Amino acid sequence: MVIDANLYWMPERIFQDKVWLEKFIACACRYGVYAQVQEMVGSSKKQIIIEKPRGCQNLNYVEGEYTAERQLADMDAAGVDQAILKTPGCQEWLDLELCRFFNNGMAKQVKAGKGRLQALAVVPPYGTAENLAELERCVKELGIHGVQLSAHYGDKYLDDAVFRPFFRKVNELKLPVYVHHTGTPIEAAYLQDYNNLRRSYGRCADQAIAVGRELFSGMFEELPDLRMVHSMLGGGFFILQNMMMPKPHNEKDSIKRFDFSGDDLRKYLVRNVFFEMSHAEPWGNIALESAIRILGADHVIFGSSYPVRRPWLLEGPDIVRSLDIRAEEKALVLGGTAAKVYGIEGYNRG
Repeated sequence: MVIDANLYWMPERIFQDKVWLEKFIACACRYGVYAQVQEMVGSSKKQIIIEKPRGCQNLNYVEGEYTAERQLADMDAAGVDQAILKTPGCQEWLDLELCRFFNNGMAKQVKAGKGRLQALAVVPPYGTAENLAELERCVKELGIHGVQLSAHYGDKYLDDAVFRPFFRKVNELKLPVYVHHTGTPIEAAYLQDYNNLRRSYGRCADQAIAVGRELFSGMFEELPDLRMVHSMLGGGFFILQNMMMPKPHNEKDSIKRFDFSGDDLRKYLVRNVFFEMSHAEPWGNIALESAIRILGADHVIFGSSYPVRRPWLLEGPDIVRSLDIRAEEKALVLGGTAAKVYGIEGYNRG
């Protein structure tokens, strides 16, 4: 059984309903993002373009790509049995009204998915009574058992104290948290000039910073039941792991330049942090094999970022099958780890 743990979803109504489209555009602009709507060349379909800063595209949403019929058909073509719906980056600026609109729409999409779709809630990550009530509504009324957040909001990463009341509620509810990349890290001036540097490496840098800050912050000591799933394999965190968390040694340096608490922090990697491979397929087999060996197949999850690039869904499961790892590791990456983290029932029947 194959689970795609990152299938993007947008409400098609956003493209068709002028009132909701205007709300969406206005909300994005209030958060320092420039959003515009364009007609697709040679088509009557609309495209919503997200730029930050203005003139630097980071996200593109295309009308017609998010219907249940199209998603299920492409899942069939890829041999994917189940998928988890996420919003494609816009959770960074959605206000509570739009979050409710998105959550209601995702719940309807799940019903249209014939038992093959699940969803993650979007809620502003601030511990106000209204936000926490929406989180509980998603769990108790909509049947959504996970939440999606951005790697940072404004100039604050998720380890910041401002988000701690929200995470206490998430920890209490034992909800998995998917940490989606943002277009660029907070400090990104030298990434903005070049498209691939900004849109690809910028997201990796943002994820690696986010993972590192969570591990060093002590938040997992306070909130032991948090399970954070980071996109893009944590921006390549497996490469940086030993450098960022060096092991103690017996030699005495003349001065202490580094924190050698790496062995203590590794317990959080085992208990609290997981990695999803969306956008990482182009890295190639050697890098993916190394990531799985270092992080462990029980901490790596397949995800395609569909429909960013359709081949990442259609070819993704076969890429995992082609890796030089054990069959049981492939099974974990393709579905077993996602089923455990997200509580997907019936996985073993697949």
